[in-house]
Amino acid sequence: MKNENFITLFLAFVLTLIFGSCNGENKQASFPKLFSNYIASIHYDKLGSAEAQVSYSEISKNILKVSVLFNLKDTIKQNDWQVNIAPSFTPIFNWAPHLTPTDEHIIAQHVFRSPALIVASNEKQLTVIPDLDLLQNDNPVDWYMDMDATRNKLTLGLSESKVREHVLYIRKPGAVYPPGEIKFGFYILISNQKDHLFNPWRDVASFLWKNWGEKEYKNMVSNRKNLEEYVIHTYNWAFNSWKKSVWQEFNINGKQVGAPVFIVNTTQSPNFPGQVNEREFRSIWNQAWFSSLRSAQGLYRYAKRVNNTELLSYALKTKELALAFPQKQGFFPGLIATEMQSVEIDGKKYNKSKGWKTSYFGNSNRNPYTWDARLSPYHILDMSFTADQMLMWYVELEQDQRLLDYTIRYADALLKKQTEDGFFPGWLSLDSLKPMNHLNRSPESSASVSFLLNLYKITKNKVYLDSALKGMNAIIENIVMKGQWEDFETYWSCSRYGSDNLVGEKVGRNNQFKQNTLSIYWTAEALLNCYKVTGELKYLKYGERTIDELLMYQATWQPPYIYVKAIGGFGVMNADGEWNDSRQSLFSELVIRYGKELNRTEYSQRGLAALRASFEMMYCSENPGTKEQWEKVWPFFGREDYGFMMENYGHIGVTGSDGIGIGEFTIYDWGNGAASEAYNRIVDHFGENFIEKQ
Repeated sequence: MKNENFITLFLAFVLTLIFGSCNGENKQASFPKLFSNYIASIHYDKLGSAEAQVSYSEISKNILKVSVLFNLKDTIKQNDWQVNIAPSFTPIFNWAPHLTPTDEHIIAQHVFRSPALIVASNEKQLTVIPDLDLLQNDNPVDWYMDMDATRNKLTLGLSESKVREHVLYIRKPGAVYPPGEIKFGFYILISNQKDHLFNPWRDVASFLWKNWGEKEYKNMVSNRKNLEEYVIHTYNWAFNSWKKSVWQEFNINGKQVGAPVFIVNTTQSPNFPGQVNEREFRSIWNQAWFSSLRSAQGLYRYAKRVNNTELLSYALKTKELALAFPQKQGFFPGLIATEMQSVEIDGKKYNKSKGWKTSYFGNSNRNPYTWDARLSPYHILDMSFTADQMLMWYVELEQDQRLLDYTIRYADALLKKQTEDGFFPGWLSLDSLKPMNHLNRSPESSASVSFLLNLYKITKNKVYLDSALKGMNAIIENIVMKGQWEDFETYWSCSRYGSDNLVGEKVGRNNQFKQNTLSIYWTAEALLNCYKVTGELKYLKYGERTIDELLMYQATWQPPYIYVKAIGGFGVMNADGEWNDSRQSLFSELVIRYGKELNRTEYSQRGLAALRASFEMMYCSENPGTKEQWEKVWPFFGREDYGFMMENYGHIGVTGSDGIGIGEFTIYDWGNGAASEAYNRIVDHFGENFIEKQ
């Protein structure tokens, strides 16, 4: 055998398999027999002319730690270094946290939130997890992973990277290794247990949380002030220091209504020295993403708790606005907007609103058909989510009969659109109300399931229960086990990769769908709701599997290259770059509810970590590290801007200590207002002590 460090593990070698030393003196450890039943071969590249010194440590019967060391005498320039692992079985299941559709693509360390590569057959599961302790070091070259399902190969490696598409990564040349020690490592987890094969993420998520997440979470809790301080900043920002730009109030049919505007940017700061330039059309949304009605519930809860009648009036005006959205045979739009105009000032053009006298109703323009909100079709997901928020207001805040009547009209129309196999369509045309061509068999139906279940609990009308369970069973049978988490955001928001050729299709090289966390969340929520209503354990079983898949998008450690606190925050999908995305405030209570139901402390900690992460991007003195990042990009920010909060961090797929990764806008209903709503709701449901002392 030539001087190569190629390790081949033959299943026939049942006793020992001992490898020659890299330098002829230090013998490497034996590869454990049990693991050779899962792995056919491991190949370690050289680094320059240096060979890897590899050692193995059995952490437990089913967990192996692999340590790789290079001692470099000289500087090495090498664009790529790899460890390639070949399973000894043919997987029918593959999972990785990011898509790598071609051999050029890699899973860059930027998206290592809960990094793992998982493959499984009907009898065996193999998982590989990078050693995050080593990633905490000042490594000269970035780490990466790759999943090649077509060749049945798992790869971990070292390479620089760059963003291509939005947001996928490819290798970038230029890696340089200085003389000295280069350390690399990973863990191998194996299992043949049926419950692990059914739920391939539970042991992985538990391992990541136990080894890194729990410690980071406890540090987060011990070093943080009461979360209500952030809520105070939010409402002072929206209804005081930034009120001129944020709060919108006008008259509809003789009734005074209002809500915070959809989006504001840094040019609207009272401290900005130039002209205001509105980022998007001035609007207020009530849909599954940006929900003014959801945010208003948080404001209502807080106003009641502190006896603030002014804030309460703002919340009630937002409820009135939601009720003013006109229904067409039960269906209703998702937003109200104003006409916009381009205004030239001193030779520069600025985007300005014509005011609420020019208002019109429309729908979300994040869809496959048009970017024009006026022409955008009705979206069943958005209507079901909004109707469900109306029911929550009715049950928990005030029994306004108009809310219930509105939702019943919608529910009765919705039932007529349910297909024979149980799904609810994606979009309905504005004129005919007929289903359109996309996502007619998708997990977006889960939001309708939860809405109908909640309406059944109020009305006791069994037709709503039967429809909900029919929809839930369709999602279990067609979506959950395939991981086909396709929704509007998967393809028709900022990450449009695959919108032309991947809808309904897997990425062949990865044996995975492009998937988004929102539809995973809606389904996990619907499954838990079905279990609570029916008591059938199958819904809880599938729900646990689904929530664990969602948790694989949660940050379980604090990378040195992420310059804000990240623990507990969520990513968006397997083709985007965000950390600390605002969806974590939406997810938080559901994770806690699963923790309560399954008596699992890990879930409660994860849910509260998500809640705390929901405020991490806020510009304020309580977040000194984040505040510093904001001021590097927007040096005019001051105390009047406390409460300003971008929806996420590192959206473009890169970060830097100089503020790269910081954005320029706040979406109240998908940022500070949404986070405050989650906090106020969880306080009402579980108490302040639960949040502060868990």
